[in-house]
Amino acid sequence: MKARILTIPFLAAASLLAVESSPDTRLRHSMEAFQDVMKSPDKGIPRDLFNKAQCLVIVPDLVKGAFFVGGKYGRGFASCRDGASWGSPAAVRIEGGSFGLQLGGSSTDLIMLVMNRRGMDRLLGDKFTVGADVEGAAGPVGRETSAQTDAVLHAEILTWSWARGLFGGVSLEGATLRPDGGENRKLYGRVISNREILETGVPTPAAGQQFVAMLNRHSGPTKTSSGSQKSSGSQK
Repeated sequence: MKARILTIPFLAAASLLAVESSPDTRLRHSMEAFQDVMKSPDKGIPRDLFNKAQCLVIVPDLVKGAFFVGGKYGRGFASCRDGASWGSPAAVRIEGGSFGLQLGGSSTDLIMLVMNRRGMDRLLGDKFTVGADVEGAAGPVGRETSAQTDAVLHAEILTWSWARGLFGGVSLEGATLRPDGGENRKLYGRVISNREILETGVPTPAAGQQFVAMLNRHSGPTKTSSGSQKSSGSQK
């Protein structure tokens, strides 16, 4: 997926984001972003980290530009493991923060892995800020990585960026992630919280089924509490 360059004036940009793509379109963009990263032959998110993650967040087309007074803004989706499979997508927004990105007026895709229960609890809440409420770190790049790296041992969230064909770990220090209730209402047809979606096994709506199936295709065996291996299944 090619980065989209934003050269429109302030008012046009604000209008564009106000009528921005539907949940269906954003789910498709999220799938494209993840598949672009995972098809890289020698880079990408390490498979062992992905298979250990409790939850995943994908924010396609994070925007940084002068019309946001140097700020950043993006909308995407989170999914958490439901047993051996990935669960239904919950809409999220990310705002602000020092992302370690010098993007000018372009857009980039963000991928985050939530590595433990404490990070997951933050994701299920009203909002959290990376570096204040949750310890984050730039994710390592490569097909496999040692489980003993500092990033894996200490970070609750590992983060990566994909822009202009370049992929790598990125710091999201100071960025705030929160539920996107309006997007959830469009997707599920009712008022529903991210906690309910991510923790109670809510059936996946039609628009999200390809997204969940894609995550399951990329997942390897996950470890049960007894240490035995279970293969990922299909979505509900």
